Amino acid sequence: MDISVVIPLLDEQDSLVELHDWIAQVMQSNQLTYELIFIDDGSRDDSWAIIEDLSQKNPSVYGLRFAKNFGKSQALHAGFERAKGEVVITMDADLQDCPDEIPKLYQLIKNNDHDIVSGWKKKRYDAFITKNFPSKLFNWAARRISGLSLHDFNCGLKAYKKEVIKSIEVYGEMHRYIPVLAVNAGFNNIVEKVVVHQVRKYGKTKFGMERFINGFLDLITIWFVSRFAKRPMHFFGFLGVLMFVIGFGFAFYLGLDKLYFNPSGRLIAERPEFFIALTTMVIGTQFFVAGFLGEIILQNKNNKERYRITDQTKPQKK
Repeated sequence: MDISVVIPLLDEQDSLVELHDWIAQVMQSNQLTYELIFIDDGSRDDSWAIIEDLSQKNPSVYGLRFAKNFGKSQALHAGFERAKGEVVITMDADLQDCPDEIPKLYQLIKNNDHDIVSGWKKKRYDAFITKNFPSKLFNWAARRISGLSLHDFNCGLKAYKKEVIKSIEVYGEMHRYIPVLAVNAGFNNIVEKVVVHQVRKYGKTKFGMERFINGFLDLITIWFVSRFAKRPMHFFGFLGVLMFVIGFGFAFYLGLDKLYFNPSGRLIAERPEFFIALTTMVIGTQFFVAGFLGEIILQNKNNKERYRITDQTKPQKK
């Protein structure tokens, strides 16, 4: 199979038939074999009934229905687990992503051996205050922290080599950072392609300003995981030692001052420096213990770590 198209959706009954027909026409005209995976993320409208009807009419359509709204990351993860195509393409169900881009994305993966081709909505048709400006700010911060030079982390239209989506796990709200997860898994051949962004035809967006707040928090999480997931003691241990040294320095100062410079002054326990020393040493100890426990958990976890082998030796002939 050439392509798996994975489409998470929530309450998109008005656009599904048109989207399906458009994708089917593109695949047929380009002679591509495909499967179309719809993941209904707890819709309360007739989206699931439409998906069932489409799957009856088109054997290439496959639908998954969540018991409730779990989120886009979980929907993508479920779709990735079931995808069989050599190239996996994700897109939104609201018709703002153009299916005509699919063959171009597919060719970029197949002909150039890219791991990921990420869409860039260079010209957007969203409201500037509520979506465009926050998106630009978010993408700037994501580039600075992640080190990936992508203009549009939030673009739902992306193409992946099958090996990529089978090697990563998308959780929480990390769908924005799949390219970062891929880099952490050893897939570094990531390029960007300008794609067409269309005016929303039906309904209204399901995302508000809170998604950008959550996005920044997730960005901090993925930065920490990327740098310190394999060595938590390097982070917590450093902070612990730093805080402990600060506290010990205050305690040492208080001791010298009381013994040699101001023996008749206030008791050490009555001075604010004492509480600073006590607090920083306690916090430092807690940080150090957190790092130590993190190392123990890593050493004893039962799950096998995912890894990527790029080559292997051939057996010698006898």
